[in-house]
Amino acid sequence: METAQRAVLFVDIAGSTRIYESLGDAKALELIAALFGQLDKTALAHGGTVVKKLGDGMVYVFPAPAAACDAACEMQLATLRAGAEGGDGRLAIRAGFNFGPVVVSGGDVFGDTVNLCSRLVALANPGQVLTTQLNVAALPIRLHPRCRQLFPIRVRGREEEVLVCDVQYRSDPDLTKTNFERAALVRRRETVLKITHQGELRVVRSSGAGLRIGRDKTNDLVVDSAYASRLHLRVFAREGHFVLQDVSSNGTYLLADGSAAEILLRREEAVLGERGWIGLGNSAAQHGDHALRYRVDAEDA
Repeated sequence: METAQRAVLFVDIAGSTRIYESLGDAKALELIAALFGQLDKTALAHGGTVVKKLGDGMVYVFPAPAAACDAACEMQLATLRAGAEGGDGRLAIRAGFNFGPVVVSGGDVFGDTVNLCSRLVALANPGQVLTTQLNVAALPIRLHPRCRQLFPIRVRGREEEVLVCDVQYRSDPDLTKTNFERAALVRRRETVLKITHQGELRVVRSSGAGLRIGRDKTNDLVVDSAYASRLHLRVFAREGHFVLQDVSSNGTYLLADGSAAEILLRREEAVLGERGWIGLGNSAAQHGDHALRYRVDAEDA
């Protein structure tokens, strides 16, 4: 193993399931394989290395962030050409790159730089290249006009927010104007989630760690109900909101105040509203030992 400074680029095929369903397995596989071949050539042309394939995505490593940026932009253009020449508008890719220290082992790369890169590509829309403001600062001046700030995100394990930037690879007269005033207002306010169960209160802050809830005694909030799984759900902050993630056997019921429609989550996520009830394995409208009361408050940071 060795530690080195590298630029990591993640590329993911957008909507691959839909492509396979509409074209059939053989045709879709041929189309995607041909695109991956073109992307690999583009990476190599910019001094990059093909690290590995992850499902319908690829991981590349470059010696510098400028090379990763140029490669990502050229890959997007190549994907557009491939779709036009093949008469198929289904092809689109998401891309995200990050620069920093990585652990190199057995031809693969690991570490926080890689993890953040994975988060960036997950946030990207089809046809988009995302990076961070720190990466933009490390790029040569010629690339700065292509980059625009989007929004801050919180990354697990980091106290400070990461500012996401969009990299433009072609002229777009219909570009969405970013609202920096609203983003600054959101960053100035701390959001607090309060969850109550049988008189027991737990508080989760948007800048803090999440909460594990279930029947097992090792959870942050123990719900001793026959309907609850050992680990039933997780609650955590994401981009200024609180997200509930069900990981249970019986599902999680979510009922917002003022709503007659109850939502059942089965290994799914939902953004919590201002206030309501959470039911572990049974209806949230039935306020028994399985039910939690929640409320989201905004406080000045």
